[in-house]
Amino acid sequence: MDKTVTYKNRYGDVYTFQYDEDGNILWEGPFMYCRVGFPNDYTKAYDAYCNDLAENTTPINIQNFIKEVHRYDNERQGYTEIGKKYGSLVNTMTDTITMVDPSGGPYIARGHGGELISKTLFKGVVVDQFVQIDTGYKIIVTRNV
Repeated sequence: MDKTVTYKNRYGDVYTFQYDEDGNILWEGPFMYCRVGFPNDYTKAYDAYCNDLAENTTPINIQNFIKEVHRYDNERQGYTEIGKKYGSLVNTMTDTITMVDPSGGPYIARGHGGELISKTLFKGVVVDQFVQIDTGYKIIVTRNV
């Protein structure tokens, strides 16, 4: 059984996927034109928000804070007060890659199942993050239990 999956994108670029010795996936090919995504760190922004609250005021939880800091108010044609005040305190974690999208595809991101790459070979794994290597990316995966 072949342990390498080949993917040809809409521009004819060929990418290969195969497990490495650690059980992660090596994704190799031409990544000259490629977008990558990084997660946000809301710690500083949320801490500032909580510190600014009046005494005995219960803060919104972090999940709602994240939604609120990015919410655009169409009626007011601008971001919410929380977004305006704390949005600049949201940091990008540039040491963690969570999405890779070479021009022409394939787009792969954190949370995608390995079945998107191969219905059989990578069944049961979920993409967690990416590590750039000389020949492309190592896709760090977790196993579904």
